[in-house]
Amino acid sequence: MTDTVEKLDYSKTLYLPETEFPMRAGLPQKEPEMARKWKDMELYRQLRASASGREKFVLHDGPPYANGNIHIGHALNKVLKDVITRSFQMRGYDANYVPGWDCHGLPIEWKIEEAYRAKGKDKNEVPINEFRRECRDFAQGWIDIQSEEFRRLGIEGDFERPYTTMNFHSEARIAGELLKIAMSGQLYRGSKPIMWSVVERTALAEAEVEYAEVESDTIWVKFPVKAVEGAAKAEWLSDTGKVPVVNSLNELQAAAVVIWTTTPWTIPGNRAISFSSRIEYGLYEVTEAVNEFGPQPGERLIFAKRLAEDCATKAKVKLSLISDVSGKELAAITCAHPLAALGYDFTVPLLDGDHVTDDAGTGFVHTAPSHGRDDFEIWMANARALEARGISSKIPFPVDDAGFYTEDAPGFGPSAEGGAARVLDDNGKKGDANKRVMDALIAAGNLFARGRIKHEYPHSWRSKKPVIFRNTPQWFVYMDKELGDGTTLRSRALSAIDDTRFVPAAGQNRLRAMIEQRPDWVLSRQRAWGVPICVFADAEGNVLKDDEVNARILEAFEKEGADAWFAAGAKERFLGNAHDAEKWQMVTDILDVWFDSGSTHVFTLEDRPDLKWPADVYLEGSDQHRGWFHSSLLESCATRGRAPYNAVVTHGFIMDEKGEKMSKSKGNVTAPQTIMNDAGADILRLWVMSSDYAEDLRVGKTIIQTNIDAYRKIRNTIRWMLGTLAHDKGDDIAYADLPELEKLMLHRLFELDQLLRKAYDDFDFKRITRALTDFANVELSAFYFDIRKDTLYCDAPSSLKRRSALFVIRKLFDSLVLWFAPMMPFTTEEAWLSRDPSATSVHLEQFPEIPAEWSNGALADKWKKVRTVRRAVTGALELERKDKRIGSSLEAAPVVHIADADLLASLEGLDLAEISITSDITVVAGEGPADAFRLEDGTKVAVEQKLAEGVKCARSWRITTDVGSDPAFPDVSARDAAALRELGFAS
Repeated sequence: MTDTVEKLDYSKTLYLPETEFPMRAGLPQKEPEMARKWKDMELYRQLRASASGREKFVLHDGPPYANGNIHIGHALNKVLKDVITRSFQMRGYDANYVPGWDCHGLPIEWKIEEAYRAKGKDKNEVPINEFRRECRDFAQGWIDIQSEEFRRLGIEGDFERPYTTMNFHSEARIAGELLKIAMSGQLYRGSKPIMWSVVERTALAEAEVEYAEVESDTIWVKFPVKAVEGAAKAEWLSDTGKVPVVNSLNELQAAAVVIWTTTPWTIPGNRAISFSSRIEYGLYEVTEAVNEFGPQPGERLIFAKRLAEDCATKAKVKLSLISDVSGKELAAITCAHPLAALGYDFTVPLLDGDHVTDDAGTGFVHTAPSHGRDDFEIWMANARALEARGISSKIPFPVDDAGFYTEDAPGFGPSAEGGAARVLDDNGKKGDANKRVMDALIAAGNLFARGRIKHEYPHSWRSKKPVIFRNTPQWFVYMDKELGDGTTLRSRALSAIDDTRFVPAAGQNRLRAMIEQRPDWVLSRQRAWGVPICVFADAEGNVLKDDEVNARILEAFEKEGADAWFAAGAKERFLGNAHDAEKWQMVTDILDVWFDSGSTHVFTLEDRPDLKWPADVYLEGSDQHRGWFHSSLLESCATRGRAPYNAVVTHGFIMDEKGEKMSKSKGNVTAPQTIMNDAGADILRLWVMSSDYAEDLRVGKTIIQTNIDAYRKIRNTIRWMLGTLAHDKGDDIAYADLPELEKLMLHRLFELDQLLRKAYDDFDFKRITRALTDFANVELSAFYFDIRKDTLYCDAPSSLKRRSALFVIRKLFDSLVLWFAPMMPFTTEEAWLSRDPSATSVHLEQFPEIPAEWSNGALADKWKKVRTVRRAVTGALELERKDKRIGSSLEAAPVVHIADADLLASLEGLDLAEISITSDITVVAGEGPADAFRLEDGTKVAVEQKLAEGVKCARSWRITTDVGSDPAFPDVSARDAAALRELGFAS
């Protein structure tokens, strides 16, 4: 027998972990294979079939543009959406994700034009439907590429039947929404200053611009007072020493009002000056002048009192205050245009406006209704009163679509010497307009000062070139027209915002502020690729309202797409014989692409039986408060009276590791393809999940490495459970029979289940990730598993404690893998199939059902105290190890002195040596010796270190006094000897 024992390899008698689930993940190689497998097995179809009959949960996808490879922002956005839909699918819903693409508009058209320019090809010489076909083919090519890139990220959805705005049915439905708006009287043709891209030759919406710093010419211009109107009467202040109010309005007739602007080229469009009756103004006289040109001594000028000194400094003059000028007096005067001699011989009124401040400039705002939103609004608000005063309220069109002055800008238009001046050229560079206007002002003696200023200026987010504000005829949707039910589009939208849940909550105020302030919605674009504004209008802009005409249009679009509008004979085909073809003209403008994407809820949510309207949630970047959230809200409120969503979730932007904006020129761009190729999609997804997506996120090599390290710990926890469960026989142990430690772990599963379900409802993924990783690393690997390894490896097959531990680990594995599945779909699939190769997919499973019986708050409170004592013991052991008095904790048999009665009582019935992973332990009541180890937090536990007595067991390595008590196994403890006998190693 002794010879047999000597030859026995005890490691082969232990239940050590056994698994083929590798420690090294190899995600870059495994994930593409798994994604192909999901595609081949039609996992999406299986998900839909498994969810048949369940309550629907719908996240409606905001469409990316189909014009390039996905970037890190796409990855963030799609991962968040995927986790939401997966988490609801695994919680009893039918959460169908249908991806979509925005296919019309400048992003695609611009690419085709770039290709044309590279070939020396003229777009205008290409038949429009041939050009549109090229746009369609281009978009489809990128849809195919992006689909595969999204699938590589682990995104699951209906990629075989996505929605696209260029689908014929989509185009017909978009056109149908426009016609609804037109038939309800909300569509009108008007003239307003809008943002215009000279480079791209089209109107732009707010959502299509970004701001960049530029250096601009800035000028101070004198508008000579022309006349005094009205019955304004001067008064003297009675208090001695006060500066007097102007005694006679006639005194102002020799003065000039000074304005300041950063856009000298807009001076030909000036029609008024705005002031504020809330600002204090003064009449000043120039007393000294450094320069021989410009303002000279004796000149009288009107400024806001707060800004006069700054203005004097700019012109290098000294000013002396003559008198105050009241708001009533300003309203009573009119000025001459500073370029009156060139043909601007009209009256320039002064208008009281709330938008005027004395923060900068002169306190007077140069008002060109052709070129500014505030300018237009105040001009139109005073139009009737101006006409009554004999002042024409007509708004000129001084600049054309190419940035050249028109004949509405005398002295600078086509008939001017040298031809028309230009504001911007085709490359977005500054033209000669500013210089020619400033030269003319100098010649007229009306330039007070000039300079340069750096400021933020709008640029097209596609061409990255500056835009201009110019008055053009466009098609608009009224924001404030009464709609027959006591509401307006604005009031409907504001009410809908109040009824919508926002995550984070600040998004509500942001969107509300935008809706409160926005002007009428400009729908028209002067482009070729998109859904046309398919209406007929007469010369006055009246829209033809004929249901039969509309029906013919929509029927054609459904069969042939929007190309039908541009086909030969389209006018006759749609207009029919009931209307005068001379009177009614086809509108050829294209719909704003935001109207397209804002209508996606119609042909996706409403028209697909596997979805529902309204959506449960829309999720996009925070810039979409002015983009997709905004346009979807307006479109739906205009046609349905409410928002197409119940909740709006927003995420921030992605910066580099230093918090700087990513830029190819800086070389600080992190591409999702790089992360996936180097580390894997699950690492990228873990970064998304562990970040506070409501704020701007940072990413880079160091941050990704941190997530790789976190992933390894999670993977090792899963791997150890898989290895341990290789010995699991599937025993179900009654809850009442479980040891306390196992009950504690089940209680923690109950708590986590409550936390995770709420956090998934709250879209709080960072909280979920933190809770699960802390549980796996701290409570499992460093606590429960550490304690139970001896039992799991060494106990006999019949041991209730061992079988209980296996039962609980089975529950832990199932719960963790299922909870992590929405976040890390590849790793959890690999783990699930490693545990059960016969399973189809982890993603067809549901989150675990956690019995209420497992909730045990009293036990959790007790074990908080137990773990406090354990912390003191492990702290003492660490010190012993550090000082090399012990090598392993199993060499120790400390004496634990506990002066806290509650802590002492919590240990009753427990094996503290097992819990502390020592060979023995002695617990006594009392303070303990002064030199005993104590925690710095004041816990009343003192640990006196002692070495274990006995012999080291050759199988479990515990030091006990019963080694050799079984003569058949002279070098192992009694517990291990009994296990060996049960395992059949005794003869």
